[in-house]
Amino acid sequence: MKALIAQKLGMTSLINENGTAQAVTLLAIGDNTVVQVKTIEKDGYTAIQVGANKVKKNSKPLSGHLKPAKVNVGIMREFRADEIPEDLSVGTKLTPEVFSVGDVVSVTANNKGKGFAGTIKRHNFNTGPKTHGGQSYRRPGSIGSMYPQKIFKGKKMAGRMGNVRTTTKNLKIALVDNENQVIGVTGAVPGPRKGTVLVKGAQK
Repeated sequence: MKALIAQKLGMTSLINENGTAQAVTLLAIGDNTVVQVKTIEKDGYTAIQVGANKVKKNSKPLSGHLKPAKVNVGIMREFRADEIPEDLSVGTKLTPEVFSVGDVVSVTANNKGKGFAGTIKRHNFNTGPKTHGGQSYRRPGSIGSMYPQKIFKGKKMAGRMGNVRTTTKNLKIALVDNENQVIGVTGAVPGPRKGTVLVKGAQK
């Protein structure tokens, strides 16, 4: 069971064994603590809840939930797994060393929000003719005829773009720095700097 809650720091490059530069995203690992272990017998599925980013005070219901772990956290996420190792119990501290260099992981985060965007930027629509008096250069065009007298949900139109949950799979751990509580992941990770990132090891 390899999973951590991290914060995106930014990108840099490392020199690998072949002497070539490799793009790496640095992720800061805060105080990750196991706050609950879910089992099939009690909850119907197997998972662990991990809390991070210590805060001074939580709400009373959340404080009661976190009481066995003896922590106050600002972020709490759940990671499902086929089985939970016996050494993972409530209150266990997770460090960057749960991962090793070369481990394959998937990272999940909300990608960058881009505000209100038109159909050309948001859905890669083609532009209209720019010559011969064309007046529909960036307009979406017709969105339906008479039937069914409404617009179905999911119609590709202008609207808010970005800030949606995105998962990038098959990235590799390139750096594990337990002293500075930092790990490095090859390639790009979705989301802005200082954004929350969920790092989970690939299931075998």
